[in-house]
Amino acid sequence: MIAAVRRGESRVLVMHGAPGVGKSALLEYAENSAAGMRVLRAAGVESEMELAFATLHQLCAPLLDRLRNLPAPQRDALETVFGTRAGAPPERFLVGLAVLSLLSDASEGHPLLCVVDDAQWMDRSSAQVLGFVARRLLAESVALVFSSRQRAQDLLGLPELEVTGLKAADAHALLDSVTHTRLDQHIRNRFVAETRGNPLALLELPRELTVTQQAGGFGLLRADTLPSRIEQSFLARIEDLPEQTRLLLLLAAAEPTGDPALVRRAAERLGVTPETAQGNGTDGLLVFGARVIFRHPLVRSAVYGSAKDEDRRAVHLALAEAADATTDPDRRAWHLASATAAPDEAVAAELERSAGRAQARGGLAAAAAFLQRSVALTMDTSRRAERALTAADASLRAGDIDAARRFVDLADRDAQSEFQRVRAHLVRGHIAFSAGFNNEAPPMLLTAAQRLEPFDMDLARETYLIAWASASYGAANRDSLMAISRAMGELPCPEDGPRALDLVLEGYALLITDGRRAALPTLRRAMTAFTDAPLQDIMNWSWAAGGLTALLWDDRIMAEWPVRVIEEVRTAGALSELPIYLHALALPIVLSGEFATAAAIVAQSEAVADATGVPMTQHTKLLLTAMQGKEAAAAALIAATVEEAGAGGQLNGVASAHWAASVLYNGLARYEEALPAAQATAQSANLLVSQWALPELVEAATRAGDDTAAHEALEGLADAAEPCDTDWAQGILARCRALLSGDAAADDLYREAIERLRRTLLRPELARAHLLYGEWLRRNRQRAEARDHLRTAYEIFVSIGMEAFAERARRELLATGETIRRERKNAASTSEELTPQEQQIALLVQDGLSNPEVAARLFVSPRTVEWHLRKIFLKLGISSRTQLRHALPRRAAEG
Repeated sequence: MIAAVRRGESRVLVMHGAPGVGKSALLEYAENSAAGMRVLRAAGVESEMELAFATLHQLCAPLLDRLRNLPAPQRDALETVFGTRAGAPPERFLVGLAVLSLLSDASEGHPLLCVVDDAQWMDRSSAQVLGFVARRLLAESVALVFSSRQRAQDLLGLPELEVTGLKAADAHALLDSVTHTRLDQHIRNRFVAETRGNPLALLELPRELTVTQQAGGFGLLRADTLPSRIEQSFLARIEDLPEQTRLLLLLAAAEPTGDPALVRRAAERLGVTPETAQGNGTDGLLVFGARVIFRHPLVRSAVYGSAKDEDRRAVHLALAEAADATTDPDRRAWHLASATAAPDEAVAAELERSAGRAQARGGLAAAAAFLQRSVALTMDTSRRAERALTAADASLRAGDIDAARRFVDLADRDAQSEFQRVRAHLVRGHIAFSAGFNNEAPPMLLTAAQRLEPFDMDLARETYLIAWASASYGAANRDSLMAISRAMGELPCPEDGPRALDLVLEGYALLITDGRRAALPTLRRAMTAFTDAPLQDIMNWSWAAGGLTALLWDDRIMAEWPVRVIEEVRTAGALSELPIYLHALALPIVLSGEFATAAAIVAQSEAVADATGVPMTQHTKLLLTAMQGKEAAAAALIAATVEEAGAGGQLNGVASAHWAASVLYNGLARYEEALPAAQATAQSANLLVSQWALPELVEAATRAGDDTAAHEALEGLADAAEPCDTDWAQGILARCRALLSGDAAADDLYREAIERLRRTLLRPELARAHLLYGEWLRRNRQRAEARDHLRTAYEIFVSIGMEAFAERARRELLATGETIRRERKNAASTSEELTPQEQQIALLVQDGLSNPEVAARLFVSPRTVEWHLRKIFLKLGISSRTQLRHALPRRAAEG
């Protein structure tokens, strides 16, 4: 590992094993072997798990002088989470990108060895950031090594090493070195076996056994009690120490930073003189030097766990009084809380302020922990209900749904006003929504919105829109959607005129209650209002605006809107929203036939979603794979999505999967399979996906001979598309009407469809119009003209990469008597050998971005971008960025 890092490669390792098995010794060995490298150290501490970014700060503190080398958004993010500047809470994985850049920059001069001991006790924020960094180290001279008792959730999937006990011979030798009597071979074997060769157990446990017990084999242990028995061994040694020494040990155990000055000040408050306490000896359990260090973490837990409650409270109070309220208010508040046995409003209020500071740093888990403790220390019932509501909301946003449920129950029980009870009901609705799109959330959110109206109309309106979205994307039937829409339609117009959000509410309500034609004017006004809306409104509600573009059947706005929003999102640093808008960008690019660009954007979106832990539906990837006509890959993805999304109540994902299946099987000319998939999608409550499935349903039903289903689908499509005077809407409608029309009308309609779709960005739809017209012409014995349209369709399909539809067009051409070879490559084949990440980098560089700019877009370091570029140049046979601009087909720019 060390040698590889010195060669300019990155290495990551997660060691895990039982307490005392030797993980810390291996870390020490790695440090001693790192000659010529800079070593950064950090350790998770159990009592600091609620302090956001505590472990990360330990690791990065020696590098903070290099923050000036980072791009401004990354520098600001790290300064905010470390409390050196005030600002909005940064996105967690923007912090991760900043740490990646910081380590990459620091490794330019000297390779880095970063060691994190006791990773099982890292605070959640640090664990998530360091997990993000570990997965993106590639071409940096950085080794990142974790030591943990068990596989840490945020580090899963990283290279790992299970550290087990010593081999039998070594274990026997170690045991012999610490026993003062000759043991029977049978007893020695049993001792080694039951300790599983654990070095710390072999060193410590014989100390607590008498000579008789050792010789007779009494007092041995079961393997599953090993950690507690090691602690017992330490406890036996602690009990023999003088009282002042034990109190000093307890102070050190309660203050995990290891700051000797702080421990000294607290000790003096308790009447303990560290020199006197140490003068009596600590039996090697504690070293009081530049840092206060225990021999092993089990010593700390043994000391703290065995202390009396009143002693623990006393040392926490002393530590709180000794802490600097200005520079370290949160640790002081936590010590005060640990020193408090009964409700205390002053301490509860201090914890509430600490929660606010944690939230400002982006530490949602820490904020939730402070608030939860604040609730426990609050006596006043109304105030406790208010804090419980805040704690429930913070717990939900931190991803702890069970805690959110507990605290909303408490808030509901203690609520002293109708407004508190209504807000509790609102949080319950959000909990149901977060647990999965299902039938439970929409009515709960509707009720909450209605009950909020007398108290907070703005919050009520926002809740109505979330309720509408939850019903639209997840309900198994449209009853909830209709009820929500009717309630939205009865909302009074704001006194100062409608904002973009108000117009969206009105338009969406009309769409369900009165139909597309009645809703269109308002939907258009809403789209215009969003174009000029304040940044915060765009950030909050652009997902709703994205739906407007599809409902209006406007392919150009649909392609342009996400580009603007993505730039706003990047500028504002609200990157956890980015996957949503990357998918919104990729969808029109898929529909326009730019598959390579779309695949790169989908890959980027998946990387961001993986980094943030935000689950994303697969609808864009599903559609892309289906349109490519790759049956095996598409069928597997469709089946997996139906199973996983269905099990989780994510009916939006199920509908998207069925839509993709209808596209796939229409391309393969297996209409009997396309028909039920299209019908399932058209019957879903998702207005957008069900709308787009209707053309697939018309085609599949027509070809399968189900005239009733075809005409019903055409009627639904006419309702959705006819009021929209766009070439997209009218072109698709003309193409579908042609399928069900007589000869003369069909000819005119196909020509109209081709003419209109030619004016859109939607090359796949244009090619399909040529294909259907060519098929119709061939069946009407107009072979010459049929060949022209079929050849056009075939060439477009091949250039795009729509394999199934291309093969369908080729077979039709053969039926006209024309011989045509099956094309195996399309115009994008020059880039097919690039990996998805290489494709992303190549496209961004092609658009003129620098290495640091590409790195920021893709959440890697500039050195990783440089490393990939060398591989891209080699694969494409070029040597410069200028040549790259001509080596790949020009594609739509990614926002």
